Amino acid sequence: MSEASELPWTIRSERPEDAPLVEALNQTAFGPGRFAKAAYRLREGVSQVASLAFVAVEDGALRGSVRFWPIAIGGTRALMLGPLAVTAGQRGRGIGVALMERALDEARALDHAVVILIGDEPYYARVGFAKLPPGRIRFPGPVDRSRILGLSLKAGATLNLSGEVRKARLDDPVCADGAGLG
Repeated sequence: MSEASELPWTIRSERPEDAPLVEALNQTAFGPGRFAKAAYRLREGVSQVASLAFVAVEDGALRGSVRFWPIAIGGTRALMLGPLAVTAGQRGRGIGVALMERALDEARALDHAVVILIGDEPYYARVGFAKLPPGRIRFPGPVDRSRILGLSLKAGATLNLSGEVRKARLDDPVCADGAGLG
């Protein structure tokens, strides 16, 4: 892992004033259709894990961001990584990987055990994610099962992971149908 001092950008905790910039970055990167995806439905009405939200800043400009959300898989508490976004002109420089490394180090320090995401294995494998066995965990909506990835922050944490993925808590009122709490 690269030391932050060697990088041309700074990775720091997301601040409240960053929120509009992060939202604009996610809008540009993923578009309005992102809200219909299963991962976004799990975020609806739930606050992100603020201690695991990081941004990359270079020359005063936001270059990327990463956020995590609390979820439950069966009876296991877990984290869901995403969105991870990097400004279009800055992709390929290692910003996304550096953001994930910083956030995953913090998640380990905070004693989290497991992280999942829906994404491209070749990219996320750079920080240790691997495909989970198909059918072991189920999302509340359509997802490409081959893109469900997991990472054990504690030895063996993904080995027995199984069940329905749902919101671990509800922070803001939402329609009961969309809450995913049952």
